[in-house]
Amino acid sequence: MSAPKIIVQIAIAGAQIFGRAFLAAGRQAVQNAKHRPEAMGGPDVAGLRNATSGSLTDRLTRDHRMTLDEAHLILNTKKEQPLESVLQHYEHLFKANSPPAAEVTPTPKTKGKPKPLPAYSHYVQSKVVRARERIEAEVHGLKSEGQQPNPSDLTPPPPSQGTPPPPPPEGGKSS
Repeated sequence: MSAPKIIVQIAIAGAQIFGRAFLAAGRQAVQNAKHRPEAMGGPDVAGLRNATSGSLTDRLTRDHRMTLDEAHLILNTKKEQPLESVLQHYEHLFKANSPPAAEVTPTPKTKGKPKPLPAYSHYVQSKVVRARERIEAEVHGLKSEGQQPNPSDLTPPPPSQGTPPPPPPEGGKSS
């Protein structure tokens, strides 16, 4: 056999091997693109695609683009907590992510590092507002549908004139 013939045969065999490898890699890439595990997030993190029935909860999920579980996670609350507690968490998170108030008096210049401004996030603040709206919509939607909402979701009635005010929340100071 001559050297050029051997070189051509090696080149053809190499091209066939690479061609098969690229074909197999392409097929695997297509399979990977189609497969989406249940535990993995993605564009449907809120479960909006699964909210297809005509139930109140599915309607609210589509309207608010947020599930009830996600709203509770954002506000760091549990489903069993009363609406009053949820609103306290909302107020705290809303204020914590508000921009700082403008100072009226100038501060004297001091040596050393300047005091950093408190961080705030309009995005987080808007998520907090949407989470509160979603939870309130669920509670008020259940009431309007005639269904009996979870008793812990209801706001307690205001105290009457003759009764003492309720004790402060545990932990001392309210935030």
